[in-house]
Amino acid sequence: MFVIDSLLVKIALIGVLGIGAQWIAWRTGRPAIALMLIAGIIAGPVLGILDPEKDFGALREPVVKLAVAVILFEGGLSLKFRELKHAGIAVFMLVFLGVPIGWALGTLAAHYAAGLSWELAALFGGVMVVTGPTVIIPLLRSLNIAPRVKHMLKWEAIVNDPIGALLAVGVYSYITHGGGEANSASVIVDVVAASTLAIVLGTLAGLALTWAFPRGLVPEYLKAPVLLTTVIGMFVLSDLVMHETGLITVTVMGVVMANRETYSSRALLRFKEDLTVILVSGVFILLSATLDWEVVSNFEFRFLAFLILLLFAVRPLTIMLALLPTRIPFRERLFVAWIAPRGIVAVAVTGLFALRLSDYGVAGANALVPLGFGVVIATIFAHGFTAGHFARWLGLDRGKGDGLLLVGANSWTVAFAEFIKTQGKEVLIADPSKFALRSARRADIPVYEGDILDEAHDDVVDMGQYQQLIAATDNDSYNALVCTELAPEIGHNRVSRAAGESRASTKRRGRIFTLAGTPIEELLDRLQSGWTFGRTRITDKFPYEQFVARMKENGGDSLLVVRPSGEMAIFSTDHRPSVGAEDIVWTFVPPEPVARN
Repeated sequence: MFVIDSLLVKIALIGVLGIGAQWIAWRTGRPAIALMLIAGIIAGPVLGILDPEKDFGALREPVVKLAVAVILFEGGLSLKFRELKHAGIAVFMLVFLGVPIGWALGTLAAHYAAGLSWELAALFGGVMVVTGPTVIIPLLRSLNIAPRVKHMLKWEAIVNDPIGALLAVGVYSYITHGGGEANSASVIVDVVAASTLAIVLGTLAGLALTWAFPRGLVPEYLKAPVLLTTVIGMFVLSDLVMHETGLITVTVMGVVMANRETYSSRALLRFKEDLTVILVSGVFILLSATLDWEVVSNFEFRFLAFLILLLFAVRPLTIMLALLPTRIPFRERLFVAWIAPRGIVAVAVTGLFALRLSDYGVAGANALVPLGFGVVIATIFAHGFTAGHFARWLGLDRGKGDGLLLVGANSWTVAFAEFIKTQGKEVLIADPSKFALRSARRADIPVYEGDILDEAHDDVVDMGQYQQLIAATDNDSYNALVCTELAPEIGHNRVSRAAGESRASTKRRGRIFTLAGTPIEELLDRLQSGWTFGRTRITDKFPYEQFVARMKENGGDSLLVVRPSGEMAIFSTDHRPSVGAEDIVWTFVPPEPVARN
């Protein structure tokens, strides 16, 4: 067993393990939540390097709660009301019908299968209605499924998270106020009043910031710190009124800000996204490292029956009944019915009330901790490792995005888009001008009428469908701006721009498209004079060196290379991707010279 006494080293290790697991997940396609859970278990109970309860002491609980608050706020920032255009009725049913159904079924399963008393079963059943952004968002990031399904799972996770915690608060209040002798009406009034206050606080905070930011009352360099401080402050203030109501406050605050203009939303959203990735990683490592052998030894065989019922009966029945009045296709309902991993909120709330109820003298309360960990581990592994396969089996997986997004509608981009379609790749032309898009529509090319900078950040355009973005308008400054703004989202190696007055290429402004760096005006002239798009397969008999010699001879230009796997790499003035056998190179070449007699 390793012993590391330095808390500073352990904090650094938590960061390395969490971010490292996410990086490995990105490289291998494995679910990040499962890898983070494994990393924490190895560092915690297996090797004994991390012991969060001992290492952080009384700080562990408030640190985790504040991290969850920030994560929930960031989740609320992603909830745009326009997403409800196609999934609104489904989200409504999942919240207002799914929660009571799930609570009732979970309570029955916890009582009859896990052997908990009715009070403890009701408390645990309430906690089990949550899924939560800490587990759903990393999982959805690895899936390429229809937006409606993503929206249903995302809204359910973020909205139900504080609701599940409040159900546990209500049951806890009922138990500690005398159980069957308690005044149920008084408990309900207390919870509803505290929840209403939390909603009001969150709304007022969101309105205040979205009023102050556009008016310049907060300087740009202070907006992110002010926002973070406000989130933490409002969470703590609400939580002082009643435990766990702070989760409602920060979620509502995020939703309010998501649907009002701040004029700094992009910078703030990136800051919150980066912070959330770090917090999710750290929280998950702490969560799994907290598991110890004493908790494992208290896991009873009968709990397995509860886990089986939760996975294969409670969740599926809840979703199927909740979505029964909707027109959501059966395969989408089936996918949502299967995906319900539990995370930090489920364990944190369960552990908190287990401790308090044990101190209060409630028999069997200690069983909540191993049962809660069992649910988290079982659902993360079951859903994390099967989500992709299940989506493919149901026909919901749209596969790895292999398309190209062309910004700017002109005769060259339209002709290029037609060629791309012939190669079996998806393509989209985005332009704010309805007039400029007419020729693309006539050619039956998918188009988006609007500013790509607004639409991409507002999640109207599904950027996950496109491997490469090429900005090819006649405005070089706008092309550079598009690359600068969208590179952090898509990847600096996946954005490029047609050359303009300045051919200087920087990763920040986007690479200069084509090997020769041909300006867009010249590309348009060449198209007018008869240049065409072509493709050449590189083989052992026709190696890349011969291809390069031929291109020098005819004066053509190399555009991009397509690997046998479908991956695409752009040729630019400062980047020539490696090309091997079976790769296909797309080219833009002049017409063949007319033979003279």
